[in-house]
Amino acid sequence: MKRSLALGLGALLLAALPAQAQEACRLCYSEGQPGERPLTLEIWTGLSFARLALLSRSGGSAEVDAQTGGKTTQGDLISLGGAPVTGRGKVTGIPLRQVRIDLPARVPMTTPDGASAELVDFTTNLPHRPTLDANGELEFTFGARLVVRDGRGGNYRGRIPITVDYN
Repeated sequence: MKRSLALGLGALLLAALPAQAQEACRLCYSEGQPGERPLTLEIWTGLSFARLALLSRSGGSAEVDAQTGGKTTQGDLISLGGAPVTGRGKVTGIPLRQVRIDLPARVPMTTPDGASAELVDFTTNLPHRPTLDANGELEFTFGARLVVRDGRGGNYRGRIPITVDYN
C-alpha cells in the first residue's frame, strides 16, 4: 500500500495529511486467504524540524533522528530552538505477519516562489524484520535530513511516499 505524507515547511515545520485525505489501500484483501485483514497505514504525527534559520546563501542541513528525536544542524542552517518531532505512524493488518515499510531515497520540496530543498537519509526505529504484534499492529517513528542548497528559506512543501506491504 502506498501512502503519501504531505509536508509543509513554514518556519521549517513538516506536518502530516489527515487520515481521511490519505490514499485508499490498494492491497485490501489477498485472494485465497479467508479472513485476512486489510493492510493499512495511518500517519499520526508529521516530521517537524522546529525552528531553523539560514545564515547565508550557502545553505545547510538539519536532521531529526528517528531513534532519539534529537535535531542536529550543519552548514549555515542553524537551530533557533523548539522541539523537533519525529514522524509517527501505525501499520495494521494480519497479526504476527512480517511487513516491509519502504521510505524513499529522496523527496524534493519547493516553495511557492520556486526555492527548493530536499529530504534525504530517511531513518526509522523499525527492527530488521518488522512484524505486526498479536493485535495486528506495529507503531514506528521516522526521521530524515533536510538539505537546503540554494540558500533560500521559505514554506517548503513536498510528499513522502511510504510503501507498506506484507513480506
